[in-house]
Amino acid sequence: MCKDCGCSTPGAGPAGVSTHPHGHEQGHSHAQDHDHSHPHTHAHGPPPPPPRRQVEIRQPILDKNDRQAERNRGFFRARGMLVLNVLSSPGSGKTAFLRETVRALGGSLKSAIIVGDLATDNDARRLRESGAPVVQITTGTVCHLEAEMVARALKQLDLTGLDLLIIENVGNLVCPASYDLGEDLRVVLLSVTEGEDKPLKYPPMFQSADVAIVSKVDLAQACDYDREAALDNLRKAAPRARIFETAAKTGVGLDAWCDFLVVERQKRKALDPLGL
Repeated sequence: MCKDCGCSTPGAGPAGVSTHPHGHEQGHSHAQDHDHSHPHTHAHGPPPPPPRRQVEIRQPILDKNDRQAERNRGFFRARGMLVLNVLSSPGSGKTAFLRETVRALGGSLKSAIIVGDLATDNDARRLRESGAPVVQITTGTVCHLEAEMVARALKQLDLTGLDLLIIENVGNLVCPASYDLGEDLRVVLLSVTEGEDKPLKYPPMFQSADVAIVSKVDLAQACDYDREAALDNLRKAAPRARIFETAAKTGVGLDAWCDFLVVERQKRKALDPLGL
């Protein structure tokens, strides 16, 4: 269940509480249908009820997801793969950015992509233009990817010699922030078309970012984009994130971004216990 909105709970109400079709009321009253008199009562009234026991069960709501995420992470690290969890709001240019990233990497890194959307395989088809194998996850009403979804999708990929796994998460700056997928790096996009204050409006997502990508910088002038304000807000909201300014359409910034990925993959390769 999504801890933020309850989106993955079938039949959930607005607070994420499952509804139950079989209610207690069944068209009769206890007074009418049941005689609760007790002919054999104790001399001083009915016997006292047995003492109640209260058992507390405390378990983090994301415990199952976090355990699977750690299994994913161990699997990835055993193979020396670099894994990205790429997040943004809808329309930030995430799909085009990732397609051009794989194209720009060329033979430097063997890549594969897992992409999540509520409906359609439109993004998957666009990403296949990069030449990388792509697996689509259609989430239905669920507004984020979960670690178990990623684990299932991996079974559809040939991981032999894979250097880079890119997970394109569902377009959403709220719920996905809470879900660890087992990634090495969390990459969050901010488009120049979205407004400079977006990082301040969605702090949990940007605070969790290892990398912040400013996308569509070729549209900055047309959008009256305030670069200094945007970068200042990014540094405040995502103080540990490495920032890249890019444009998928023109290729601006992609070389620096790809060089970064190659170096990060080399770090994982050095730790690869299987020598894969």
